[in-house]
Amino acid sequence: MAKTSRTKLILVGALIATVVIVTPLAVLTLLNIQPPPQPTLNIRFTLLENAGVMIEHEGVRIYIDPYELPQSYDQLPADAVLITHAHFDHYQPESLNLVQQTGTVNVFPENMSAEIIAHGGVGVNPGDEVTIEHITVRAFYQYGTEAPLDTGHPRESNLTSYIVDIGGFTIFHAGDSNDIEEYAQLTGTINVALLPTLIFNSQDVLDSLDTIQPDYFIPIHTTGSYAETFVTTYESQITCECLALDNFEMHIF
Repeated sequence: MAKTSRTKLILVGALIATVVIVTPLAVLTLLNIQPPPQPTLNIRFTLLENAGVMIEHEGVRIYIDPYELPQSYDQLPADAVLITHAHFDHYQPESLNLVQQTGTVNVFPENMSAEIIAHGGVGVNPGDEVTIEHITVRAFYQYGTEAPLDTGHPRESNLTSYIVDIGGFTIFHAGDSNDIEEYAQLTGTINVALLPTLIFNSQDVLDSLDTIQPDYFIPIHTTGSYAETFVTTYESQITCECLALDNFEMHIF
């Protein structure tokens, strides 16, 4: 009997020792809980005002639709500025000019011919690509399919959304598109989808996410409080990770 009790004590002691030295990752594995992904690419993403964003990687800085930038952003000059269309809350000359430096590449839809000339820019249509050092920018489709978006963003105007490809990590900025049929071309190819929410049909956003199937969704064309409300309301219907950022908040991928 004494030998049996001693054996039990040894086994229990070994089990306790195993539990004590086990790593947090092993505990998560044993409990079938996946640890959160750790940033590995050091892609710095900052949400600006309205639909504006700033993307930084290995010394390259790209703005999309910069709007109402604080004066301090003159210390964060652009290697490239991408404009989706000519509406005042997407193309603001003051903000675009604030971040200019020698060599900045300004990219516009080709139909913004006056702005291209004014800023020494590059005109693109859906399907065109521009290379900014090690980053590839591909113009994609942007238009509205229902009122009021269809009148302000007609399909025939060839407005552009953008896919920013950083070594295979892709960030898609939709501009003012709602759920368009061309999103089927993006299924499973986008890591981060930036879709407009505040004045847009919520079901269109959900349908777009179902089609694109990104890893992350960040609401744009919104406010921090509404982004949080949108995510809280619809999170159960969204299969990817949602990041409701405040204006000028940064997230690192």
